[in-house]
Amino acid sequence: MCGIVGSVSSKTNIISILLDGLKTLEYRGYDSAGISYIKDGNLIINKVKGRVKDLEDNIKKESNVTIGIAHTRWATHGKVNETNAHPHNVGNVTIVHNGIIENFSKLKHKLKEKGYEFKSQSDTEIAAGLLDYYYKKYKNIDKTIQKFIKKVDGSYAICMLLNNDPDTIYVIKKDSPLIIGKGENINFIASDVPAILKYTKKYYILEDYEYGKITCNNITIYDKDGNVLKKDLKEYQGSDLSSDKGIYEHYMLKEILEQPSTIRKTVNPYINNIQDLLKLPDLTKYERIDIIACGTAMHAGLAAKYLFEQYSNTKCEVSLASEYRYQNNFLNNKVLSIFISQSGETADTLAALKKVKEAKCDTLGIVNVKESSIARTLDKVLYTEAGTEIAVASTKAYTSQVALLSVLALSNAYRKNLIKEEKINKILEEFRSVSSILNSLLESTNTYEKIAKEIYQKSDIFYIGRTIDYALAMEGSLKLKEISYIHSEAYAAGELKHGTISLITENTPVFASATDKHINAKTISNLKEVISRGAKCYLITDEDIKEDNIKVIKIKKVSMFIKPLLTIIPYQLIAYYTAKLKGCDIDKPRNLAKSVTVE
Repeated sequence: MCGIVGSVSSKTNIISILLDGLKTLEYRGYDSAGISYIKDGNLIINKVKGRVKDLEDNIKKESNVTIGIAHTRWATHGKVNETNAHPHNVGNVTIVHNGIIENFSKLKHKLKEKGYEFKSQSDTEIAAGLLDYYYKKYKNIDKTIQKFIKKVDGSYAICMLLNNDPDTIYVIKKDSPLIIGKGENINFIASDVPAILKYTKKYYILEDYEYGKITCNNITIYDKDGNVLKKDLKEYQGSDLSSDKGIYEHYMLKEILEQPSTIRKTVNPYINNIQDLLKLPDLTKYERIDIIACGTAMHAGLAAKYLFEQYSNTKCEVSLASEYRYQNNFLNNKVLSIFISQSGETADTLAALKKVKEAKCDTLGIVNVKESSIARTLDKVLYTEAGTEIAVASTKAYTSQVALLSVLALSNAYRKNLIKEEKINKILEEFRSVSSILNSLLESTNTYEKIAKEIYQKSDIFYIGRTIDYALAMEGSLKLKEISYIHSEAYAAGELKHGTISLITENTPVFASATDKHINAKTISNLKEVISRGAKCYLITDEDIKEDNIKVIKIKKVSMFIKPLLTIIPYQLIAYYTAKLKGCDIDKPRNLAKSVTVE
């Protein structure tokens, strides 16, 4: 959500660097873009409503530009337009900002009393005004920033230019991620590592309430009191995270098809033999597991809840991070809190994690991005190996999370002697064969395309399931609504009779999965109930079910630890082909952001 890029150089023209960085960060989601730089002593700002390409087309081929900042905005305060887009300039100060200034209304009122006028509806312009006010008052940038930190409530990653200081970029950080990249005679600022990997793999991570001064040859980082900090210079060990669609029409399709390899890569350290399960953290001392996450990651947690409770006899609660942080969670040293995040920067998840840390309770994370804010805060972290996920709607990150949680639950059951070794070895063999099992499902494109043609003009679609299939129904419904904009809802199948069935009309599509042999018959009964009201039904199952008026998608009969990875594939591809038929922007759905860094 929102992207920041900045650079200052001794001689390199940095315009292309800023644009490259913004393009790399497009996956985060945005609705406008802007750039600001100082040339020949003059401040220049260029902003557009729309894509980075529109910004690039709008910029003259500038040369000899050695300092600048750029931004992609996902609207929070104010409509999507050029006025509200970043950068924002007030007086001597120009900034780009990720986060939310929570007390901006109060600050705005006070600044207006001081004679300030504002053009936008953005909280960011108020932040720029406050910085300008303090800079004029104190004529000292350190005192200005220190005062700003004390007065502002909320979250911020701020990158700032001063009109009278054409050689320095200033940065301030609280709650929103920000890094400083180090080069030779050139330095960089970014909200995420991928934005600068083309130019450097060396970077510093800013922590909360820290600020910095960056010139072409020097990086100085301070604490909130102005003390110079000695920071560790990190070096990214992987390859360039930029990604190419290759032969695929959309990133989402490419990422769906990558799942056999990303799942296998994620679980590979733990499945070669039964002893490998002991490489995973020992959870046996905990009486309860709390899983905390948002959106798709929360759905992964719901699938894990079933596995932990059913097979390892461990009570498991799943909470939305945005709710968990405001409720009484009854924490003690017998509770383990597991946090799931693809980006490792999800604002609500990070806030909930900090609350648990304050209670001095144990934490474990399932994270895809090394050195992310959540990863650094956790006691222990297990990394998924999904690689960079560009499409906003999560697919391979979700299945990597489910796979890792599945082997964690299996490890817990093994340590408790709740599953016989012979059965565990069979499950591990299935994990080792997961690539070939998934590939057979991924190749059934004709089936998914035909279903998409039957539903893409519908206005309402329903998903139902029981136990773990209900968790999968929630994720299937989310995928469809995210990228096709069709209204869809997921319900526990047994709840249909308690109100929801009133929404079923002639030819209403209803999707279900039935993968638990103990209760499959009950789910089929629920489907018959909606069929009798005119619904058109689709069923994902590993059973030999032949029912009139139910279109069956058959998956391989495997352990419940593997089954969620199979069941979700048809849901993902049906959503994809439906959105394609509707002509939607599949990789960048409207109003959505990949990395949700505001609360």
